[in-house]
Amino acid sequence: MAFAQPLLTLLQRIERGLDAIIQPVVFAGMAALIGVITLQIVSRVFFSAVGWTEEVARFLLVWITFLASTLAFQRGRHIAVTFAVDALPLPLRKLARLAALAVMLAFMVMLIIIGYRYMQVQSFQKSASLRLSMTYVYAVIPLSSAIMAWYALVDMIEVLINGEPTAAAEEKPL
Repeated sequence: MAFAQPLLTLLQRIERGLDAIIQPVVFAGMAALIGVITLQIVSRVFFSAVGWTEEVARFLLVWITFLASTLAFQRGRHIAVTFAVDALPLPLRKLARLAALAVMLAFMVMLIIIGYRYMQVQSFQKSASLRLSMTYVYAVIPLSSAIMAWYALVDMIEVLINGEPTAAAEEKPL
């Protein structure tokens, strides 16, 4: 298994690279969401309402939610009840974690397929105010699912090599 550790190191670097891209995108999305909602409030109170702000805020919230969920998944921050798994002996704990990651990976692959199909079905629809193709709005579903599937795959390899995924073994700051 001498080849496994360098492979794992490469996969973890790719994981950190994805994280380094997604984190500022989510931050910029949050800043834009705050700006758009502020514009919406100010324009409604002092002027006539700007029509596109509600739609942009909704689309930003969808993208932020899905992309931030990839960050939470990568850090092991989604809700999990682990007391039963933690009480198991190490070989069974490793098997339980692998099984959970396999289920998560299968779910994410299905969500990629379903999200891509849904994106195609909605490609003919345009948003009401911006006349933006809804493909761009729904593209975040297969994109974020693919990222989470990648993270699950890396976690599976980490469990096989080290016994624990890095996100569960150490607390990483958001």
